[in-house]
Amino acid sequence: MKWLIALLAGIVFMPGAAWGDELRPGYLELTQHSAQEWRIAWKLPLSAPPAGQLARPRLPANCQYKPPVVQGFTGGGVTGNAIARCTGAISGGTVSMPALTGPGDMLVRVSPLDEPVQMHRLTAREPAAQISARPATWQVLRSYFVLGVQHIMAGWDHLLFVIALVLLVRSGRAVVAAATAFTIAHSITLAGAALGFISMPQRPVEAMIALSIIFLALETLRSRHEMPTMTLRYPWVVAFLFGLLHGFGFAGALARIGLPQGDVLPALLAFNIGVEAGQLLVIFAVLTMIAILRRWARTALQPSIRISAYAVGITGSYWLIDRVLG
Repeated sequence: MKWLIALLAGIVFMPGAAWGDELRPGYLELTQHSAQEWRIAWKLPLSAPPAGQLARPRLPANCQYKPPVVQGFTGGGVTGNAIARCTGAISGGTVSMPALTGPGDMLVRVSPLDEPVQMHRLTAREPAAQISARPATWQVLRSYFVLGVQHIMAGWDHLLFVIALVLLVRSGRAVVAAATAFTIAHSITLAGAALGFISMPQRPVEAMIALSIIFLALETLRSRHEMPTMTLRYPWVVAFLFGLLHGFGFAGALARIGLPQGDVLPALLAFNIGVEAGQLLVIFAVLTMIAILRRWARTALQPSIRISAYAVGITGSYWLIDRVLG
């Protein structure tokens, strides 16, 4: 059972970026400046610099790059920008990134003049996308659902909060109630912030999110023989209050991607459902490990939970210091 103990502790101590709300796929932006001119900007994540000439996006057949095409290496990837001249509309044309490989993906944002912005997602398996006159709603739903799942899986601060909540509550029914309250709360502030009704500065939000993780870690380390705290008696209330805060964090990540005009509500709904799907996968995994320990190694359950809680608290403390002083 040692491997189970190590896995339960290790899942909360995996290294992650201090700023957990950054989505880090590649991007390709096509922004129309005039009837025939488009500004092209891109970033292609790479694990190693490519040999030979740097790859650049392939544009619709009626578009040609105007020199110079500026490219370089920065932040672990290839970045570039250029101006393209397109004769006629680009709807119906295809954009692609031939050098897209591995598990990474690329978001394509097309911003025509006086027309809805549309989003596409390129992968190594599907490295090309066809530009529509108007993006299909199903396409928006699929793209933003995947982004939501990716964000919760890569956004370690939100993920660590959910893991800490499971470690604290442990009971399946109570965990579901607390997770539902957390989802409802972050949905409220995510929607409000994404639609421009409410706002909070991102830096204090990130610091308070780290503080919420530390709080749950400390509550988990409290002896259960003491008088139960409000967190243990009403975990759903605490999850709801902190969920309002985490919603601003989700909104900050979504703001960096943008929402497609004309399909704002479907995109917002799909992103939120994707976040929830990712949360449920993590909750199921942690509850399963706790159940296995409770069934086959009961004496190891409490020590492994305490080790995991210390790991959560230490990570949250590091993020708090980094976000306040960094």
